[in-house]
Amino acid sequence: MRRESLVFGIAGTFFGLLMGWILGSQRETLMPAPATTTSQAAQQPAGPPPPPPLDTQRVSQLEAKAKGEPANASIRVELGDTYMDAQQFDRAIPWYEKALTIDPKNIDASTDLAVCYYYANDPDRALAQLDKSLSLNPKHAKTLLNQGIIRAFGKSDLKGAEESWTKVVAVAPDSAEAKRAKQGLEGLKSGHDGAAGTSGSGRGGDE
Repeated sequence: MRRESLVFGIAGTFFGLLMGWILGSQRETLMPAPATTTSQAAQQPAGPPPPPPLDTQRVSQLEAKAKGEPANASIRVELGDTYMDAQQFDRAIPWYEKALTIDPKNIDASTDLAVCYYYANDPDRALAQLDKSLSLNPKHAKTLLNQGIIRAFGKSDLKGAEESWTKVVAVAPDSAEAKRAKQGLEGLKSGHDGAAGTSGSGRGGDE
């Protein structure tokens, strides 16, 4: 399994759209995929569904393997993935960190770790980790997509989000990440245009 992207929106319809995204590097879904149009997204519930239960049997098996194979990064990544799939981000973090100690060039694990930091309410640490991912591959589309999301919704840095999402479209124009980045850019534009319209009408009322 590999996830996509999450979080919070600028305008009402954009909020509905982004709540269908999950931050992450490669896994398919932790929450439903976004609707194909903004109008469809607006009809979807704002809140995510409950996470799947933790596969405790699988965790026990992997932890036993990890003890016997201290230099095996992939087992530790799988443990991180298992906890992340159950949205137990605090418990996923140490496994990704251990994996990266063994294999520091694993960009997917690095980006997933950043996602966990974000969900653990540490957006600054998340962004720093994404910088490490981008030092390995500055054109990694999912990392750039998530960087934009965290900049927008973790730091209220809309200019930075626009920069990240614009890069996604430039480096991977036909990808699913580019499609979502374009939706993000459209949401930023909608929010900006809405604010400008409100501001303009306010000025007109004063005249």
